[in-house]
This record gives sequence, structure tokens and C-alpha cells, in this order.
Amino acid sequence: MSAARSSPLCLARATGGSAVSRRQSLILGAGALGGALAASLVPLPRSARAEEGSDRHGISAFGDLKYRPDFRNFDYVDPNAPKGGTFSQIGPSIIFNQNFLTFNSLNSFILRGDAAQGMELTFASLMTRAIDEPDALYGLAARAVRIAPDGLTYRFLLRPEARFHDGSSLTAHDVAYSLKILKEQGHPQITIMLRDMIDAQALDDHSVVVRFKEKRARDVPLFVASLPILSRAYYATRPFEESTLDIPLGSGPYRVGEFEGGRWIAYDRVKDWWGAKLPVAIGLYNFDRLRFEYYRDRDVGFEGFTGKSYLFREEFTSRTWSTRYDFPAIREGRVRKEVLPDETPSGAQGWFINTRREKFKNPKLREALNYAFDFEWTNKNIMFGAYDRTHSIFQNSDMMAKGPPGPEELALLEPFRGKVPDEVFGEPFVPPVSDGSGQDRALLRKAGQLLTDAGIVVKGGKRVLPNGQRLTIEFLIDEATFEPHHMLFIKNLGIVGIEASLRQVDPVQFKKREDDFDFDIVVQRASFSSTPGDSLRTYFSAAAAAQPGSQNLAGVADPAIDAMIEQIIAANNRPALVTACRALDRLFRAGRYWIPQWYKASHWIAYWDVFGQPATKPRYARGVPETWWYDRDKATKSQRAG
Repeated sequence: MSAARSSPLCLARATGGSAVSRRQSLILGAGALGGALAASLVPLPRSARAEEGSDRHGISAFGDLKYRPDFRNFDYVDPNAPKGGTFSQIGPSIIFNQNFLTFNSLNSFILRGDAAQGMELTFASLMTRAIDEPDALYGLAARAVRIAPDGLTYRFLLRPEARFHDGSSLTAHDVAYSLKILKEQGHPQITIMLRDMIDAQALDDHSVVVRFKEKRARDVPLFVASLPILSRAYYATRPFEESTLDIPLGSGPYRVGEFEGGRWIAYDRVKDWWGAKLPVAIGLYNFDRLRFEYYRDRDVGFEGFTGKSYLFREEFTSRTWSTRYDFPAIREGRVRKEVLPDETPSGAQGWFINTRREKFKNPKLREALNYAFDFEWTNKNIMFGAYDRTHSIFQNSDMMAKGPPGPEELALLEPFRGKVPDEVFGEPFVPPVSDGSGQDRALLRKAGQLLTDAGIVVKGGKRVLPNGQRLTIEFLIDEATFEPHHMLFIKNLGIVGIEASLRQVDPVQFKKREDDFDFDIVVQRASFSSTPGDSLRTYFSAAAAAQPGSQNLAGVADPAIDAMIEQIIAANNRPALVTACRALDRLFRAGRYWIPQWYKASHWIAYWDVFGQPATKPRYARGVPETWWYDRDKATKSQRAG
């Protein structure tokens, strides 16, 4: 995820081999929309709130704010950081229709096309995230917000100095237009998230009122507050839903600079940006140029880094991290390696099974696939023992289900007894642990028995479905470097009689097939925020299962899961949220919708030693590149040494 802006809708690159994950996660995230999506339904606590209806400088899911109205800057920045220089990288995360491997569009907010990473940097939003808090947002284009006592009407008060890059005023009319067009024609992930927004109306140039449905999702108001503000005048002469390389009119800290479609794109800092001196921007956006590089091959991408074709790299390949970071610039100290702790939920990475297809309807078949994957062998022999096994969609957090459900969880689950697997009321499913041989006979016998119990019998050495058709499975990828992680898995499936294959397609075709749910099994990594809410609908709700382009790749359509999502959304305090998340986790794991892969609670980073960075890393993001800066003295020293 992109360290800059984290949100519940963004996809980070898959970890482990060298895979690139395909479909989005909490962090619109990090490369995400002007901030993470948090929510504010309940009043601020007495220690931090004014009277109802008064101006609020910030909002969060449960009303707690770290920064007071008179704060000068975030604690994780250096307010005296110099401006200048270039930061370049292979982007670590995507939002909406962005693609890790290529781009052919500069419209990031629709389904069509493959958009360039980083386009969100060119747009301002009403509010922006503090990445040292779980879910707090503070005013950017909006100087304040007034919230009705029932939490169903938000009135955002805009800063008169807000401008688009052509000098025209950014007004409440632009905000209202943006919210309406995104709800009507935006990417499906946006339209799903905005379903509880009724309307947005400009009262005048500097006041916009947003109205929400009763029992609205908790995070909808701040999803609204962190969406891009588009120019109504610009789109008056252009179709919003068009996939195009025309540069849109923005209002953010960067504007699109030079680019070469599918290869690289640069963003130039707006040096007279209207928001530069706001507390939410002091010490941020320090580089004059941000550049995103695209490589179809991960090994070629690594060689580009060693040759200084770009300056910063987050490593997602354990083999590369363990064996290839010994090139001369490392030994000479011109390139530095670091391991940054990741204190956010690690999320769900795994092979997601398309249950829309008839052959995958039986959960015993889906469970059998879990017994054919030997994580222990894969981790040791392919990933240098660098990872832990993922069990939960809320891995590395207190929202992960453990042990039998407690009384509070049972109260949520009891209405579904008899309609969901009995396992839900006991220990949650944990993936099997192999003997590490690569061919654990006991686990493969278990897989075979599950298939037989599902009526999938062996005929002529191959498994045959109850309808008489041979059981075949195709794993779909768009990059060859994830191939080794599939090979042993496919071999073991063959041992139990399943004819499995791996197919690699180009990134554009992959995205199209994924958006249309035209696959058997694909890899997905979804990272959720510390305060998940409405974004869960895009991954696990029945409505999203039927919506092309949604993140519900597995086709989850379970009334019990839908009900738990609503409980999560309705939770008005953190203990209630955690309880409902654990109940959801139990239901998802009992459904066998995936084969969990692996995670690590850290970031592997390497960079040419030309940067400065603050003393404090923000807890909920990398903080790179938004808090770093170009250090000219280091750059000169490095150049001389090289």
C-alpha cells in the first residue's frame, strides 16, 4: 500500500514470491485517495468536542482525535523539511482501476481502462488522513464540518483560497458535482461505498451539504470527505466516464508532468499550491517530482534499481531480499536497506476461489484445496522462511477470531445456527500444517477423502464431478515471477486427481477477466484498516458478488456474512466493532472461500542514500514518500562516492 494515503479500498502488491496482488484493499489502503476512509457517526468525546452543530476541524470513527483545532503540523513530519529533488519508485499499491504493470489512462475513478498510479495526488479532497491515528481525518479543502445530531447531514465549509491548477476557484458546486458523478458513473467500488449517500447540494460557493440514509454505514461520511474533488467546468465539455490520457484538471499538491504510456509517469509539485501552509500539509509533499516506474518483469525491475534508474524500492520478493542485495552500492553504503515495522492489520492474502462457478459450489472441494497446498515447504524452499501463515482476513490484529466465540460473538451468531456450518460456533478454521516434505501424504489423503465425500470420484486417474465432467482448475496470473509458488501446489492437486494448470495473460487482459469474474482462482491481497466498515461490502457482500469490477472475487453471497457486515458498520464503539469483525472472520473462514497464503508484519525497503526522513515513523503507514525529502548533501556525497 502506498504510504501516503491509506484506505480500506486499496491493493498492495502480494508478498512472498514476487507476485503482484490483483484487486484492492484498505488503503484507497496507501496509494489512496486523499486519505484513509474513516467514519464519524458518534459525537466527539467531551474532552475534544464543541457543542452539536458547531464547527469541527476533524472527525474519526469513534470521535477520538489526537490533534486539537490549533495544531500546527502532524507529529510524524519535519515542519522544516526542504523542498526539491526527485523521488522515484515502482508503486507499491493501486486503487480502483489502476494497474501495477502498465497504464493507458489518466482517469483513476472509473471501471474502464488501466489508470496510472499516483493520480490521486493531483486532486484535493475535503479532508485528509492523519496516518498516526487509526482513522482520523482533518480539514483540507474543507476548513470545518458541521454534523447534525442524528449524524445524517454533514455541512462542509470550504476554504475560500482553494483553487484548481488553472487558477479557478474550487467551490461547493464542484464538490456537489464530484460526489454525484462519482456515485452515478464512478468505479463500482466507489458506487458501492456511496450507496448510503442520498444527495449533495451546494448552498453557496463555500458550503456543501451531504445527506445520508438512515442506518447509513459508519464510514460513508469520511469516504465522502476523502474522495477527489473534480472540476465541474472541466467536465462540462468532456465525458467523465471516458478512459483517456488527457490530463484532468486537478487541485492537489502535484500535477501530471511528463509520462510515457505504460512505462513511467512523473508528477510535478505545484509550487504555489493553495494548501501548502495548512497544518495537514506542513512537512509533507517535499519532492519537486514524484516518478512511478513500470516493469513487466520483477527481475528486470530489480536491475533497474541497482542501476539507479529509480531511487526507492519496497521489496516484495523474499528470494531477491535474501540473495540479491549485495551489489556494490550496498557494500559501499550508497544504498541503504531497512526493515520498517508494520503495525496495521496484515489483511488477507491468498488464492480466492470463484464460487460463482458450479464446480466450486461444494465447500468440501474448496477445503480439499487447502490440504493440497504445502505452505511449510513453500516458505522454506521458495521464500527463505521469511513469512508466517495467514489464517484470517484480519491477520495481525485484535479483530482476528481465536478460540471458541465468546458471549458477545455468540449473541451475533446464534440467529444463524443451523444455517451456517457448526464450526462457526467452535474453533475457527486454521490451515493445515504439513511435514514440510512438499508431499505430506496424510494431508493429501485428507484432501482425497474430502473430494470423495463431495461426490468427486476418481475415474481413469482423474477426478470427475457429480455431473460427469472432469474437474479442472486454472490458476490465472499476469506475471511470471509468481509461477514457482503455484508449481508444487499444482503437482499436489494432480496427485489427488485434479487436473490443474497455470495461465499467464497480459495485465490488461488479466484485469478485464478479473473485473468480469472470468477465472477459476486468482491471488488477491486485501488490507483493511484498523476501523473497517462499509469497505467490507465491496469484498464480501452478496450485492458486490453480482457487481462486475467489485473486490468480491470469491463471489461470497451469504446472508449471515451480510448481517455481520451490517453489525460492523453499526458498531458505535471499538469493542463492539472488534466483536463483529471476529464473528465475520469465523463465517468467512468456515465458508472455505480461499486458500490462505502468507504475511509478514514489516516492510522491506531499500533506497539510494539521497533522502532525509523524520525521526518518527507514522504508526499506520510507511510514511514514504510523503514525509521524506531530498537531501542535497547526501546526494552530492553519494555521487562522488559512485
